[in-house]
Amino acid sequence: MQGLVATIALFDEGGTVPFIARYRKEATGNLDEVKILAIQEKLEYHRELAERKVTVLDSIKEQGKLTPELQAKIEKTLDKSELEDLYLPYKPKRRTKASVAREKGLEPLALYLWEQKPNGMILADYAASFVNTELGVASGAEALEGARHIVAEMMSENAEYRKALRQQMMEGGRVSAKAIPGMEDPEGKYKMYADFSELAKNIPSHRMLAIRRGAKEGILHFEIDVNRDETVAWLRSRVVREPGEWERHLAEAIEDGYDRLLNPSIQTEIRLELKDRSDEEAIRVFRQNLENLLLAPPAGQLRVIGIDPGIRTGCKVAVVDDTGKILTHTVIYPLEPKNDVIGSARTLSTLIQQHGAQAIAIGNGTGSREVSQFLGDFLRQAGLASVFQVTVSEAGASVYSASDIARQEFPDLDLTVRGAISIARRLQDPLAELVKVDPKSIGVGQYQHDVDQRKLKHGLEQTVESCVNRVGVDLNTASWALLRYVAGVNERTAQKIVEYRNENGRFRSRTQLMAVPGFGPKTFEQAAGFLRIRGGENPLDMTAVHPESYPVVEKIAGSMEVTVEELIQRPELAEKVKIEGFKTETAGIFTLGDIKEELRKPGRDPREKFVAPKFREGVKEMKDVTTGMTLEGVVTNVTKFGAFVDIGVHQDGLVHVSEISHRFITEPGEALKAGQIVKVQVLSVDLKAKRIALSIKALEPKPKAAGGRPPQAPQTRNEPSMQDKLAALSSKFRTR
Repeated sequence: MQGLVATIALFDEGGTVPFIARYRKEATGNLDEVKILAIQEKLEYHRELAERKVTVLDSIKEQGKLTPELQAKIEKTLDKSELEDLYLPYKPKRRTKASVAREKGLEPLALYLWEQKPNGMILADYAASFVNTELGVASGAEALEGARHIVAEMMSENAEYRKALRQQMMEGGRVSAKAIPGMEDPEGKYKMYADFSELAKNIPSHRMLAIRRGAKEGILHFEIDVNRDETVAWLRSRVVREPGEWERHLAEAIEDGYDRLLNPSIQTEIRLELKDRSDEEAIRVFRQNLENLLLAPPAGQLRVIGIDPGIRTGCKVAVVDDTGKILTHTVIYPLEPKNDVIGSARTLSTLIQQHGAQAIAIGNGTGSREVSQFLGDFLRQAGLASVFQVTVSEAGASVYSASDIARQEFPDLDLTVRGAISIARRLQDPLAELVKVDPKSIGVGQYQHDVDQRKLKHGLEQTVESCVNRVGVDLNTASWALLRYVAGVNERTAQKIVEYRNENGRFRSRTQLMAVPGFGPKTFEQAAGFLRIRGGENPLDMTAVHPESYPVVEKIAGSMEVTVEELIQRPELAEKVKIEGFKTETAGIFTLGDIKEELRKPGRDPREKFVAPKFREGVKEMKDVTTGMTLEGVVTNVTKFGAFVDIGVHQDGLVHVSEISHRFITEPGEALKAGQIVKVQVLSVDLKAKRIALSIKALEPKPKAAGGRPPQAPQTRNEPSMQDKLAALSSKFRTR
């Protein structure tokens, strides 16, 4: 609880998630970034709820209908849906059958039916007393009809009934989808949903989103099925409490209220809840894939030739130095129709010699395999074994090329040249280059256009921010597009940093940041630890040690009778440090542990070592792929139902979740991640549908059965009826 309160206080002080997770571990009790982010989301939820409660209470109070009991219920609730249920009877609404009946003065008759307390009159006579031709009540029958409309609305707005039915619909309801007669599905995308049913509580996000998309396209119709008769019977058991003349009218009002008001309303809520749940899961998968891509191993500070393959218009070539700066660019034509292999080889040979290129990065678009084969022959014949070639993903490169960021970086270059530069830089440092692209354009999402776009944008930005701060940013080489994701730094401040660097030269120390316009003490506190300066005045500036902890490191160095620089240059000295003796008010055991770890590996990049995938020679197009082949590829996207793998034929193959591993996994993300190099076996190839089915587990040895016992059949039990479940739920609610 203490860590929770402290975390909330840090957020209120302007703290960011990366900063709090890394540099305020004593305050939070060493909560990790995931838990801190969850606290932030819950905090936002409950603060929004608190604001809504004020609005609801004020509205009901203005109507003169706020009772102490109702106020207590509203103040006690921790759920937005429950709050809206409590507010529903008092919420201003458009004219309804019930409101028209109230205008006709029929509410007392409706309350008589609802309360079921005899008043000494026959119901027909009592109803006749409400006849009023001026108000439009011509007979006792019309009065009773109006009263039933009021009762139907009262029942549909009852918070207890709504909560019970909402929970039962989610627990026991089924999502049922059917093809709309006469509507075509030419690609067969919704074939499996033409007559489909699955428990709402179990349906995975990708199926729910597919059904919703099919409904949006007018191909499918779907609803949440529940047992109407059981539900109506349960409602009758709650509403009808005493025998009497009112029973028939209440039964009619209950059926009308359920069919016309309650069921459609709860259906809408459950649809939205399923949509929100599916969105949340799809965004989580997208974030996971994006994180793996952003944290892909960098090749490092190499001089790279980037090639954007092209057939008719040629291959755009850009050479960048080890910091990513453009040196030159040109075009080669090694492919048909020009097929200028000799001229292309001569051009590349000159570029390699002139600029000392160490690697060649090829975009994985059309023609990439042909270019790769040409380069392999060229490098072999030229005896350039020290130069390696790698195919890199060019997803989003075209979006970057036409973006404002690209225009600012290279205002005088063609879009295609910008693309080749981006491809070269992606090999050097995927993170630094991919942050310039809208994450939605990178292509690792699942139904990304169907989910809540605001939540998606927010979630992806959080992921980028997390990755950038985990790796750290070189203050003297980073673009403003990368700097804007550093904790505490916004886009304007990032641009000011770059402007200051351009005008004053390299930063020599972190404290120099305070001279940047708009970079105040709070921004410095949040950002400084994530910004690195190599070869600066203070050797600690190249590490993840926060400036506020420099005195601690100086004290450690002094105790060992070495300088801070020597302490950093000799990581073995850190092993001798007994950190417990250096505790201060701000640097506790967690912070000291991080400092010691940083001294062991100062400025270490947390990303894995770079390894280039090797596509199989002779397999360039889908027609070259045959069943049974074993290929190497790169995981490009992980979804809930499987993983897509680039095997070098311009069409990713799918490894279904059932073909990933012999061991049980609930989802592909448990075993695979975007950017991972894997070996796969081809199960089938469908040239017409452009589908390749792959397997990973086919190449793994099958595990031996344990104990030799046959698997036990699952236990079965009699499920309680919906009426029983609703009764139990209602009882539970009443006792709270």
